[in-house]
Amino acid sequence: MWRKGSSESSDRFEYLQTLVTEFQDTDSEEAKEQVLANLANFAYDPQNMEYLRELQVPDLFLDMLTEENDNFVEFGMGGLCNLSMDPECRDLILRSSGISLVTNCLSSQREETVLSAITTLMNLTTPSSRSEITGPAILQCMLRFSLSESPRLRNLAAVFLQDRCTEGQVARAEQQMQGQQTAVGIPLPKD
Repeated sequence: MWRKGSSESSDRFEYLQTLVTEFQDTDSEEAKEQVLANLANFAYDPQNMEYLRELQVPDLFLDMLTEENDNFVEFGMGGLCNLSMDPECRDLILRSSGISLVTNCLSSQREETVLSAITTLMNLTTPSSRSEITGPAILQCMLRFSLSESPRLRNLAAVFLQDRCTEGQVARAEQQMQGQQTAVGIPLPKD
Protein backbone atom coordinates (compact mmCIF):
# COMPACT_ATOMS: atom_id res chain seq x y z
CA MET A 1 0.00 0.00 0.00
CA TRP A 2 1.24 3.48 -0.86
CA ARG A 3 2.34 5.64 2.08
CA LYS A 4 2.60 9.39 2.15
CA GLY A 5 6.21 9.16 1.01
CA SER A 6 8.22 10.17 4.03
CA SER A 7 9.94 7.67 6.23
CA GLU A 8 8.37 9.49 9.19
CA SER A 9 4.87 8.44 8.13
CA SER A 10 6.09 4.89 7.50
CA ASP A 11 7.70 4.85 10.96
CA ARG A 12 4.51 6.22 12.48
CA PHE A 13 2.40 3.49 10.88
CA GLU A 14 4.83 0.78 11.96
CA TYR A 15 4.85 2.08 15.53
CA LEU A 16 1.05 2.13 15.70
CA GLN A 17 0.97 -1.35 14.18
CA THR A 18 3.40 -2.51 16.87
CA LEU A 19 1.10 -1.12 19.58
CA VAL A 20 -1.95 -2.89 18.14
CA THR A 21 -0.01 -6.15 17.86
CA GLU A 22 1.25 -5.79 21.44
CA PHE A 23 -2.33 -5.29 22.63
CA GLN A 24 -3.47 -8.41 20.79
CA ASP A 25 -0.54 -10.58 21.89
CA THR A 26 -0.15 -9.73 25.57
CA ASP A 27 -2.04 -11.40 28.39
CA SER A 28 -1.11 -8.68 30.88
CA GLU A 29 -4.03 -6.38 31.71
CA GLU A 30 -1.58 -3.70 32.80
CA ALA A 31 0.24 -3.84 29.44
CA LYS A 32 -3.10 -3.72 27.59
CA GLU A 33 -4.11 -0.65 29.62
CA GLN A 34 -0.84 1.09 28.74
CA VAL A 35 -1.25 0.31 25.04
CA LEU A 36 -4.87 1.51 25.06
CA ALA A 37 -3.85 4.75 26.76
CA ASN A 38 -1.12 5.26 24.14
CA LEU A 39 -3.49 4.53 21.25
CA ALA A 40 -6.07 6.92 22.72
CA ASN A 41 -3.41 9.64 22.82
CA PHE A 42 -2.35 8.94 19.24
CA ALA A 43 -6.01 9.22 18.20
CA TYR A 44 -5.83 12.91 19.12
CA ASP A 45 -3.48 13.66 16.20
CA PRO A 46 -5.23 13.99 12.81
CA GLN A 47 -2.04 12.75 11.09
CA ASN A 48 -2.70 9.32 12.62
CA MET A 49 -6.35 8.89 11.57
CA GLU A 50 -5.71 7.06 8.31
CA TYR A 51 -3.33 4.64 10.02
CA LEU A 52 -5.63 4.05 12.98
CA ARG A 53 -8.54 3.29 10.62
CA GLU A 54 -6.35 0.92 8.60
CA LEU A 55 -5.33 -0.87 11.82
CA GLN A 56 -9.01 -1.10 12.88
CA VAL A 57 -8.38 0.84 16.09
CA PRO A 58 -11.91 2.34 16.11
CA ASP A 59 -13.28 -1.23 16.36
CA LEU A 60 -10.78 -2.01 19.12
CA PHE A 61 -11.96 1.03 21.10
CA LEU A 62 -15.62 0.10 20.54
CA ASP A 63 -14.89 -3.42 21.79
CA MET A 64 -13.40 -1.97 24.99
CA LEU A 65 -16.68 -0.25 25.91
CA THR A 66 -18.22 -3.57 27.00
CA GLU A 67 -15.23 -4.79 29.03
CA GLU A 68 -15.38 -5.40 32.79
CA ASN A 69 -12.09 -3.55 33.34
CA ASP A 70 -12.99 0.13 34.01
CA ASN A 71 -9.61 1.29 32.67
CA PHE A 72 -10.25 -0.48 29.36
CA VAL A 73 -13.62 1.28 29.15
CA GLU A 74 -12.16 4.67 30.09
CA PHE A 75 -9.28 4.47 27.60
CA GLY A 76 -11.51 3.03 24.86
CA MET A 77 -14.03 5.81 25.41
CA GLY A 78 -11.26 8.42 25.43
CA GLY A 79 -9.86 7.05 22.19
CA LEU A 80 -13.28 7.05 20.54
CA CYS A 81 -13.81 10.60 21.74
CA ASN A 82 -10.60 11.65 19.97
CA LEU A 83 -11.39 9.64 16.83
CA SER A 84 -14.97 10.92 16.60
CA MET A 85 -13.71 14.36 15.56
CA ASP A 86 -12.64 12.85 12.22
CA PRO A 87 -15.59 12.58 9.77
CA GLU A 88 -14.52 9.16 8.42
CA CYS A 89 -14.03 7.76 11.92
CA ARG A 90 -17.33 9.31 13.01
CA ASP A 91 -19.14 7.54 10.18
CA LEU A 92 -17.39 4.26 11.00
CA ILE A 93 -18.45 4.55 14.67
CA LEU A 94 -22.04 5.32 13.64
CA ARG A 95 -22.14 2.29 11.29
CA SER A 96 -20.86 0.07 14.12
CA SER A 97 -23.77 0.76 16.52
CA GLY A 98 -21.50 3.16 18.35
CA ILE A 99 -24.29 5.38 19.69
CA SER A 100 -25.72 2.66 21.93
CA LEU A 101 -22.26 1.57 23.12
CA VAL A 102 -21.28 5.16 23.92
CA THR A 103 -24.65 5.86 25.57
CA ASN A 104 -24.10 2.91 27.90
CA CYS A 105 -20.93 4.66 29.13
CA LEU A 106 -23.05 7.52 30.47
CA SER A 107 -23.76 5.25 33.45
CA SER A 108 -20.07 4.83 34.32
CA GLN A 109 -18.99 5.70 37.83
CA ARG A 110 -15.90 7.38 36.33
CA GLU A 111 -16.30 11.01 35.47
CA GLU A 112 -13.63 10.91 32.72
CA THR A 113 -15.52 8.11 30.98
CA VAL A 114 -18.80 10.04 31.20
CA LEU A 115 -17.21 13.27 29.94
CA SER A 116 -15.69 11.42 26.97
CA ALA A 117 -19.05 9.76 26.26
CA ILE A 118 -20.90 13.10 26.24
CA THR A 119 -18.28 14.68 23.98
CA THR A 120 -18.35 11.67 21.66
CA LEU A 121 -22.15 11.85 21.38
CA MET A 122 -21.82 15.52 20.46
CA ASN A 123 -19.20 14.65 17.81
CA LEU A 124 -21.38 11.81 16.46
CA THR A 125 -24.36 14.10 15.91
CA THR A 126 -25.25 14.30 12.23
CA PRO A 127 -28.59 15.04 10.56
CA SER A 128 -29.30 11.28 10.44
CA SER A 129 -28.13 10.46 13.99
CA ARG A 130 -29.54 13.53 15.78
CA SER A 131 -32.91 11.98 16.69
CA GLU A 132 -31.23 8.99 18.37
CA ILE A 133 -28.64 11.11 20.18
CA THR A 134 -31.24 13.56 21.42
CA GLY A 135 -33.77 10.92 22.47
CA PRO A 136 -35.65 11.29 25.77
CA ALA A 137 -33.43 8.97 27.84
CA ILE A 138 -30.23 10.76 26.83
CA LEU A 139 -31.83 14.20 27.33
CA GLN A 140 -33.03 13.26 30.82
CA CYS A 141 -29.55 12.02 31.60
CA MET A 142 -28.04 15.32 30.42
CA LEU A 143 -30.56 17.26 32.49
CA ARG A 144 -29.45 15.32 35.56
CA PHE A 145 -25.81 15.85 34.72
CA SER A 146 -26.50 19.59 34.33
CA LEU A 147 -27.34 19.57 38.07
CA SER A 148 -24.11 17.78 39.03
CA GLU A 149 -21.77 19.15 41.67
CA SER A 150 -18.92 18.61 39.21
CA PRO A 151 -18.41 21.81 37.19
CA ARG A 152 -16.94 19.87 34.25
CA LEU A 153 -19.89 17.49 34.05
CA ARG A 154 -22.46 20.22 34.70
CA ASN A 155 -21.00 22.53 32.03
CA LEU A 156 -20.54 19.84 29.38
CA ALA A 157 -24.12 18.61 29.87
CA ALA A 158 -25.34 22.20 29.55
CA VAL A 159 -23.39 22.59 26.29
CA PHE A 160 -24.89 19.33 24.98
CA LEU A 161 -28.43 20.53 25.81
CA GLN A 162 -27.81 23.95 24.28
CA ASP A 163 -25.97 22.86 21.13
CA ARG A 164 -27.60 19.55 20.25
CA CYS A 165 -31.22 19.95 21.41
CA THR A 166 -34.14 22.21 20.69
CA GLU A 167 -35.81 24.14 23.50
CA GLY A 168 -38.92 22.02 22.90
CA GLN A 169 -36.97 18.77 23.35
CA VAL A 170 -35.48 20.01 26.61
CA ALA A 171 -38.89 21.18 27.88
CA ARG A 172 -40.46 17.78 27.07
CA ALA A 173 -37.62 15.95 28.82
CA GLU A 174 -38.03 18.21 31.87
CA GLN A 175 -41.78 17.47 31.91
CA GLN A 176 -41.13 13.73 31.67
CA MET A 177 -38.74 14.00 34.60
CA GLN A 178 -41.28 15.71 36.86
CA GLY A 179 -41.66 13.49 39.89
CA GLN A 180 -38.77 11.21 38.91
CA GLN A 181 -35.71 11.07 41.14
CA THR A 182 -33.36 9.62 38.52
CA ALA A 183 -33.27 9.39 34.76
CA VAL A 184 -33.62 5.83 33.53
CA GLY A 185 -31.51 4.46 36.37
CA ILE A 186 -28.34 6.27 35.31
CA PRO A 187 -26.43 7.27 38.45
CA LEU A 188 -24.12 10.25 38.65
CA PRO A 189 -20.42 9.41 38.45
CA LYS A 190 -18.56 9.33 41.74
CA ASP A 191 -15.45 11.35 40.96
